[in-house]
Amino acid sequence: MNTTVKVWDLWVRLTHWTVAVGVLINLFELTEEGSTWHEYVGYAVAAIVVSRLIWGFIGTKYARFSDFFPTPNRIKNHLTSISGNGKKHLGHNPFGALMMFALWGVIIGLGVTGYMMGMDAYWGEEWLQQLHELLANSLYVLILVHVLSAIGMGFTQKQNLVKAMITGKKTVHHDH
Repeated sequence: MNTTVKVWDLWVRLTHWTVAVGVLINLFELTEEGSTWHEYVGYAVAAIVVSRLIWGFIGTKYARFSDFFPTPNRIKNHLTSISGNGKKHLGHNPFGALMMFALWGVIIGLGVTGYMMGMDAYWGEEWLQQLHELLANSLYVLILVHVLSAIGMGFTQKQNLVKAMITGKKTVHHDH
């Protein structure tokens, strides 16, 4: 028997997909690097990430950090659940949380370094441009790992996680 459960609220889903689109626009240079549009998209994405961080404290149950923050005990329990034992996570699992924090940190770092490159004090600083580029390249890798992990976890959990992030609903499989 299966049950459908509402997990992801509208704000979690909107921020996820808006950030994804904004990052893709800037990473794949659909805006010209260094252009005003590149900056606007970058700042918007960073602002959306900050709003999601705030939502992690005040949002709905599965959006809150208290539900999924990756403590050592939660990580250990998650590793046990992967092998078939232990508690399953309806919301984000601890590894998903680590990925979220890594993605958000890099995105905020991109916003900060992008802003700094436009300041008189840092104008033309090569180290800053290199750091911005390193963060952008790191984001490519993180996105790839994120997508492959979502697909992999979807198979192991028998969940369509992409669909769940669109509809907000996950299917809970009950053993008879």
